[in-house]
Amino acid sequence: MQIGGSGALIGGGASGLGAATARRLHDGGAHVVIVDRDEEHGTELAGELGERASFVAGDVTDPDAVQAAVDVATGQPVPLRIAVSCAGIGWAGRVVGRRGVHALEPFETVIRVNLIGTFNIMRLAAAVMVANEPTESGERGVCVNTASIAAFDGQIGQIAYSASKGAIVSMTLPAARDLAQYGIRVNTIAPGLFETPMVAALSPEVQQSLGASVPYPSRLGQPEEFAALVEHIATNRFLNGEVIRLDGALRMAPR
Repeated sequence: MQIGGSGALIGGGASGLGAATARRLHDGGAHVVIVDRDEEHGTELAGELGERASFVAGDVTDPDAVQAAVDVATGQPVPLRIAVSCAGIGWAGRVVGRRGVHALEPFETVIRVNLIGTFNIMRLAAAVMVANEPTESGERGVCVNTASIAAFDGQIGQIAYSASKGAIVSMTLPAARDLAQYGIRVNTIAPGLFETPMVAALSPEVQQSLGASVPYPSRLGQPEEFAALVEHIATNRFLNGEVIRLDGALRMAPR
């Protein structure tokens, strides 16, 4: 898939991994549409990127909001061929702990944003990709989803987050198989510890400690490194149905 001359939809693209991805694809010549609840930063980023960049305010779990973003993307002079899902939230809580039993509402919320939001972006983007004119190689599109190494190495207190990210891992292969007949690929990135707004909220000492726990390189991942992998997935035609850990060989301890 060529980046230049393609439309790209990025869920959760106003900050963190999504914003880095929007910049990378835009730099590569894509027409980028960002959908995010964060109107301030989303508008700011689209303004920074300028021509070939649009922002649509909306929740990725809202079918109407995502459809509106897809409509903006399909209204561009190039076909929508790339969909990236980066929106996600976390929640700390044990199944049963000192504060009692894990409440159901936050579990449902994490599943809704992380899993259902990802599926919502993928399904609605793929629905228009199937009508694309195939490239010379037969491709019509590519979807890149974001899981986490917590899907494999879930820590104490990560029951909701790990469940949501594990489900994204599990739907990668069936989604790729579902869409293979249309020339649409599906892959997932499972990042480790990255410099994101979630991590930025921690103290510098905690951030340094987290970075030191990574075998090599012993630091937090940079959003630009995530974006570079998105770009590679988009351009590597044989990469399909895969979950790729991007974690510096980190395997999370129980706590």
